[in-house]
Amino acid sequence: MTDTVGITALIPPELVYACRHRPLDVNNVVPTSSINPRSKLCAWTAVWRDEIMEGRMDIDSLVVVAGGDCHNALVDGQKVALSGVPTHYFFYPFDRDPDYMASQLKGLARFLGGIKDKEMFRTISGLKEKGLALDQLRVDDRARASDVFSALISFGDLQGDPAAFEEVLDTIPHTDVEYSSRVALIGVPPIYPDFHEVAESFGLHVVYDELPYEFVRLGGNDMQALAGSYRNYSFSGPITGRIEMIRQELDRRRVDGVIHYTQFACHHTLEDEIFRAHLDYPVLTVQGDLPRPSSEQLKLRLEAFSEMLEVMP
Repeated sequence: MTDTVGITALIPPELVYACRHRPLDVNNVVPTSSINPRSKLCAWTAVWRDEIMEGRMDIDSLVVVAGGDCHNALVDGQKVALSGVPTHYFFYPFDRDPDYMASQLKGLARFLGGIKDKEMFRTISGLKEKGLALDQLRVDDRARASDVFSALISFGDLQGDPAAFEEVLDTIPHTDVEYSSRVALIGVPPIYPDFHEVAESFGLHVVYDELPYEFVRLGGNDMQALAGSYRNYSFSGPITGRIEMIRQELDRRRVDGVIHYTQFACHHTLEDEIFRAHLDYPVLTVQGDLPRPSSEQLKLRLEAFSEMLEVMP
């Protein structure tokens, strides 16, 4: 019987499936959740915490990415663990040490009962190639950003069924996109479920979603390849490497401006001034808190940003 493994941030879904379990990215339920957390710093972690502890989310175990991405998840994950959910803590190497990364993957595999289906590595590698192709369609103005985002954000868990997810990927429409400006969305994904659609309504074509792009660019056909790839997860290391990669993508995707989404009470919020100092683009900073549709104030700010980019030389 396949168990459902909740994951609080990016871990290799290839490994979870190879251990014959089904990953569930607990973050993907947050933007449409109706829960108002009882206590919180960050609403992202507090919402999935309460979803699990109140029995609204059915998982058999939890993997908490406790080092290298979301710091708030460590405490909320421990609250879930204290409620009786078997929990494993996963740490990325800040110094990119491949041996440490390999040891973390081996520990995760042991927690999941060991690798039983190595073919899943190749299966998911093929799906990620399709994800990269979809991302390029967006860059080439042949797919809507909202459609591509909904696909890429699901690569954290492949919606619990790789075969069915491939069918979803194959049905994403190809279409010529009309827009006024090309923008990048960096930071964690917005907690607003309609963000990309609202941006599109003001002529902003989001050609780069920083975090979901990590979901498809990292991978490998065996444990060694996974360790070599995932140690370069940009959110888990020095921000200098992240800035370098963002710059490359902004140039490759011919971006006019940058939207930096920050989540209230998230340590990544403190990175905003760094990005503003090191990215030579107009930057709009958006901060969110609780999951809800985009506010009228946010819509006005996106509209004004779009108008500003239109008149810039």
